[in-house]
Amino acid sequence: MSQYYDRAQDALLHAYGRFDITFDHGQGVHLYDVNNKEYLDFYSGIGVNSFGTAYLEYVEALQNQLHRLMHVSNYFNTVETIEAAELVTQATHLSQVFFTNSGAEATEGALKLARKYYYLKHKKADSEIISFMSSFHGRTTGSVTLTGNPHYQEAFGPLINGVKYATFNDLQSVKELINDKTAAIIVEPVQGEGGVHVCTKEFLTGLRDLCDQHDIALILDEVQCGMGRTGTIMTYFQYDILPDIVCLAKGIGAGFPMGAFVANDKFAKAMEPGDHGSTYGGNPMAGCACKTVFTLLKEKDMLQHVRDISEYVIEKLDDLKEKHSCILERRGLGLMIGLEFDQPVKPLLQECLDQGLIVINAGANVLRMLPPFIIEESDVDHMIDILDQAICKIYE
Repeated sequence: MSQYYDRAQDALLHAYGRFDITFDHGQGVHLYDVNNKEYLDFYSGIGVNSFGTAYLEYVEALQNQLHRLMHVSNYFNTVETIEAAELVTQATHLSQVFFTNSGAEATEGALKLARKYYYLKHKKADSEIISFMSSFHGRTTGSVTLTGNPHYQEAFGPLINGVKYATFNDLQSVKELINDKTAAIIVEPVQGEGGVHVCTKEFLTGLRDLCDQHDIALILDEVQCGMGRTGTIMTYFQYDILPDIVCLAKGIGAGFPMGAFVANDKFAKAMEPGDHGSTYGGNPMAGCACKTVFTLLKEKDMLQHVRDISEYVIEKLDDLKEKHSCILERRGLGLMIGLEFDQPVKPLLQECLDQGLIVINAGANVLRMLPPFIIEESDVDHMIDILDQAICKIYE
């Protein structure tokens, strides 16, 4: 194992604080390292692998597509991309989609679309965007500017102009920032990296009302919380609203690199040939992956399973919270869950790994769980046993 770590340190840019584990293969909710040690995966590649690893129907679909057609460029249509687009627009209740390769690219595209609409309306390019403190929207120059956390920004200035930051779940702080130059408000219905904080219904519906009043775009970043992770195909359906633009990634490809931004008719009309592009975005492999995700979600009744199993996870975690005073709060929606501790969780993450459980953090003091949708009660029980032992060892 250490040999692989040393080779990685030599060959790869040190952009990640990698753990000293090298994975070799996986099956279902388990991953196996090069020494064949088994790990229970409550991480799913930061919420990407909705169906776990090596899910048979998913693998077979992509294998078949690989033998048919992999890439032709977006100067031509493919059946897979058209069908995937139809599924996405139907699922989001929006009009048109642009496929990307990642969530950051989806954010960049949404930002450009909102600014293009503003430009056509005002005949000038001086628009402003309202984002939120503790948000996370990606690491490209535009998306990191939208990310309301100086830690991600301070070394990479000057950033793009015209971005302001309001306070999450504080509607008044948003009202104070809106002016004639405001083109969009972008928000995560559930903040992921920021600590698994959930929008209140009053807040998100209030943002919708503000955007309607001022004719500005409501952009929802559902890169992590979308595509079924919170129990509905889009989290915003739980708030009885529709966005003007939604950003997707992670679960939309369930392992294949893919993202998208989807717009309603009013904003979609602002995009013209030459305004945006992606060499690989929406290639036939991505289209096949996306189609397969929707097929599996429906045929396996996966959204209902997410709702059911998340209730069991929450029940068990609440019991664990009662047992350990170091756990301050449990929060989240569906299978996007955070546990806030009264001290840093980094040592706890390492102890969990040592005991064969993969979980991640969301800030210094929050342990985050993004398990595959296919987990069962026995997997939850196993997770609780390991986490309980790890807490006892590290904090008590």
